[in-house]
Amino acid sequence: MIETLRWLAIFIIAALRERRGLTLENLALRQQLGVLKRRKGVPRLKRKDRVFWVVLSRIWAPWRQALHMVNGDTVVGGQRKGFRIYWTRISQRKCGGRPQASSEVRALIQRMATANPYWGAPRIHGELLKLGMEISERTVSRLMPKHRKPPSQTWKAFLNNHVQALVSVDFFTVPSVSFRVLFVFVVLAHHRRRVVHFNMTEHPAAAWTAQQIREAFPEDTAPRYLIRDRDPIYGECFRHRLSDLGPTEVLTVPQSPWQNPFAERLVGSIRRECVDHVIVLGEKHLRRILKSYFDYYLGSRTHLSLAKDAPTTRVVQRPEAGEIVEIPQVGGLHHRYERRAA
Repeated sequence: MIETLRWLAIFIIAALRERRGLTLENLALRQQLGVLKRRKGVPRLKRKDRVFWVVLSRIWAPWRQALHMVNGDTVVGGQRKGFRIYWTRISQRKCGGRPQASSEVRALIQRMATANPYWGAPRIHGELLKLGMEISERTVSRLMPKHRKPPSQTWKAFLNNHVQALVSVDFFTVPSVSFRVLFVFVVLAHHRRRVVHFNMTEHPAAAWTAQQIREAFPEDTAPRYLIRDRDPIYGECFRHRLSDLGPTEVLTVPQSPWQNPFAERLVGSIRRECVDHVIVLGEKHLRRILKSYFDYYLGSRTHLSLAKDAPTTRVVQRPEAGEIVEIPQVGGLHHRYERRAA
């Protein structure tokens, strides 16, 4: 009797298990059929579909046999992804810690650190406090750019700090009517943009260039720094003469005319405002033209960098000073306007 009951129990359990498996298989097939009915093009599994298969895989071992739409590894990958999301959420800090810095504060810290290479985190933190920004010094240190270069002033800062003791030298060429090429040498003082000296020759050499420097700075009038490019014309003779006079040479990087901006701007102005509009007959003719232009450049031409003043300061004339008269300069290419009493 007991043996019969035991076999009956086993039969009933097996029947229930077989019916449970049949029910789950039927449910899995119906779920896939529902996905196929709502498809538009390639069937796509939604989040609820993935959750269904993850749960089914946990409670029914032969679930892979009923799966036909996707690979079984896709379901396992979804389960692992859910596991990571679950533990990431419960591991997050509920409260406390430093508040996140806004993107504006991050950008400001980066800009301060770039513009001020001598500043460290304490200095930048102090500036932020003065701007009303509540942030810790440790956060500032963390948000500063890494691997910063050693502190060094920029080229612009060097020019601004030494503008009164700087001169630039440069050559430019002018073709003549007889197809000869004249080389013009100019010396420009950065302070007030004054053209200290100019000369020209058809055959430039280091000795000739050195003599021009001697004529430009007689006695003890030499500046502290002289900016030039790496043209071979500035040879050994030029360097020895410059060493006797005292200035320190500042050499620009090869093929970087922007590092000698004042001289390059002067040469551009000479071309655009003068020599591009005349036919040069010879050396004497060019010398006369450039002398006329430099008189206009120093005494009449207003400069943006000098607050719309000339290198030789022009006095502001009030309307009561008289009528406006027009004075031609540089052979009529330019004019000066003044007030004169009738």
